[in-house]
Amino acid sequence: MRKHFWWICCVFLIVCATVISWAPAESNKVAVTAKNERSAKELFNEYVSSVYQAASLGQAGLSQQVFEKALTGYFNLKAANKLSNASEIVTIVDFTKSSREKRMWIVDLFSKKLLLNTWVAHGQGSGGDMADHFSNTNQSHQSSLGFYVTDDIYYGKHGRSLRLDGMDAGFNNAARNRAIVVHAADYVSEGTINALGRLGRSHGCPAVSPAVIDMVINNIKGKTLLFINGNDASYTSKYLDNAFENTFAMNKVEAPTPVLPVN
Repeated sequence: MRKHFWWICCVFLIVCATVISWAPAESNKVAVTAKNERSAKELFNEYVSSVYQAASLGQAGLSQQVFEKALTGYFNLKAANKLSNASEIVTIVDFTKSSREKRMWIVDLFSKKLLLNTWVAHGQGSGGDMADHFSNTNQSHQSSLGFYVTDDIYYGKHGRSLRLDGMDAGFNNAARNRAIVVHAADYVSEGTINALGRLGRSHGCPAVSPAVIDMVINNIKGKTLLFINGNDASYTSKYLDNAFENTFAMNKVEAPTPVLPVN
């Protein structure tokens, strides 16, 4: 079923590329009328809402606006062949929330399910309980905002860890050089919150509890999307361009709802 799902997506992207490459300029102009733009936006918003509601993301504390940003980046990165063909996992970290809150969500778009909602630490240089400062600079010990693609697993000083590649130039593309990875840390725990009134902090990595590190890595490894949101008016990303929404309208393609087995 998942192979079928991504076969449909691949065909969809090929058709879109063909339409954009070979359609006369005037035809493209007509196709992207105000009415079609509105239809495209509505279709994308319907999809965002359907996953958001089915996965009960609101009840888990995730803002629909932040979720929409993450999905916009997901489809753009998918179209740019930055993500695995089999990728249907989106991980979202929202640093506009207190470190006392569970502000990491791992969502399976195929099954429309929330796989995990857990605590995640920000960098020491980004603030105390709240992350207010962000950097792409080495030794800043600050977190970096934006879109990441997960890569390979390795074993380092924090044990089993997951490398990340930052996709946003000037905001997180130094992640590899800075060794910004997903790793486990004992200071990410309810006990630390009770003792300090906040989580402990990393050197800029999105660190999680040792109790969930294997679940996190196993679900998001291998070219899946990680989006880190935060309060920074200067943050921009080409992957937040919503021009792709028109492909939803022109091709009338929606992400399919899987047929789940009957118990």
